[in-house]
Amino acid sequence: MPITDTAIRGKKPREKPFKLSDSGGLYLLVQPNGARWWRLKYRYGSRERLLSLGVYPAVGLKEARAARDDAKRLLRDGVDPSAVRKAKKAAHTDAVEGSFEVIAREWYAKQAAGWADSHKSKVLRRLERDVFPRIGRRPISQIKAPEVLDVLRRVEERGTVDTAHRIRQDLGQIFRYAVATHRADGDPSASLRGALPPGPDRHYASITDPKKVAELIRAIRGYSGTEVTRCALQLAPLLFVRPGELRQARWSEFSFNLEAPRNSDGRNAEWRIPAERMKMREQHIVPLGPLGAGAAGALGAPVRRFELRKI
Repeated sequence: MPITDTAIRGKKPREKPFKLSDSGGLYLLVQPNGARWWRLKYRYGSRERLLSLGVYPAVGLKEARAARDDAKRLLRDGVDPSAVRKAKKAAHTDAVEGSFEVIAREWYAKQAAGWADSHKSKVLRRLERDVFPRIGRRPISQIKAPEVLDVLRRVEERGTVDTAHRIRQDLGQIFRYAVATHRADGDPSASLRGALPPGPDRHYASITDPKKVAELIRAIRGYSGTEVTRCALQLAPLLFVRPGELRQARWSEFSFNLEAPRNSDGRNAEWRIPAERMKMREQHIVPLGPLGAGAAGALGAPVRRFELRKI
């Protein structure tokens, strides 16, 4: 005899689980702790199986009977309802865990460990601002070239063509990571080469004429601005490092061991820049040449003045 909501509410938990049977294999399993689970007992092939249909009262009697009827229709078509349930669950998991944003953040976490802080923030900002809002929730295996191009076009329309090119490079690395981890079949961004206009040409001033180099050195010597800047300018042509590396230099990083035997390459003075300040996160050694006491003093003086003013 079919059960009613009144009968369900009137049943109290017992020391052991018990069933309240409805019809068509549907029943409500009442646990000693008061939890009430809908179950459907059915046969598929030669085996008896159970299908969970939810918890009462979140799933009411009417909803449980509708779910039972859906399962019965699948059985009439020769389909196992449990297999359908597992397939839907797997599809949902793939849609969530295989989304572009999830995989992109996974790729970012693996790559960012070797990046400078400034580069890390730029890459993540580009993804969060321009990419995730458009295709972040899409399964990465289903993203096609036109969707990627739409993302890039929107960036291009802002007048930031260079950023669009950088985003295409980021996307290419993310898609190739997805291919390597068996979550995508290809890189749709690869077919977009030439789809964007060329980035702006950048011309960096350079001096190749020896006479003009001499003019530059004389101009540095005659610089009348702040002493910190003057010292940095004096050191730059001697050390050939990036401005940021020079700006953050510390006297403790320089070694003028004039009494020790020279290395095989003839130098006994060097500047060791710590790995954490280098773009590639590797210690960088700047040879200071076979310096005599006079030369070491000439280099050491601006280094000392530079650091003292900077601190």
